[in-house]
Amino acid sequence: MRSVRTACASIIAALALGGCGIDPSGVINGGKAPTGVAPGMSLYFLDEQNNLQPLLIYMSSLGTVAAAVDTLLRVDKPIKPGLHTDLPKLDTFGPWTTKTDPTTIVIHLNAFSGKEIGARGIDQIVCTALGVARQSGDAEATHAVVEFAFDTTGPQTCPQH
Repeated sequence: MRSVRTACASIIAALALGGCGIDPSGVINGGKAPTGVAPGMSLYFLDEQNNLQPLLIYMSSLGTVAAAVDTLLRVDKPIKPGLHTDLPKLDTFGPWTTKTDPTTIVIHLNAFSGKEIGARGIDQIVCTALGVARQSGDAEATHAVVEFAFDTTGPQTCPQH
């Protein structure tokens, strides 16, 4: 019996000292670090001179690009004095987004035609979409396209950045 205990103790000691058989490796790249920690999302409105201004909307999480554009379209009066919107208020079906390539976000907004939204309103949508994409860690998104019911904008950057 004593020899069995001695043999078991020897095997356990050998396993403990020998490790688990996995060779050490060098540093392994885990990809891009998370970015964009924010207490909410920035929506873009226009000031009295029609310049784009970000307005941080505090939320429990950052949300998606589509959620940010949807929120932008549901606001008829920004909560900060001196800001306004060039966008019609949305009461029905909101936007959704896709990516055509790593650099371009497409915002599908079939509730309106492009004629209902002026150039500054389109800038509000583009800047909001690209800003939230960057806040959520998508550093590659540099352009946005807005698809309306009957027309589409070309790829645009935010004039604010």
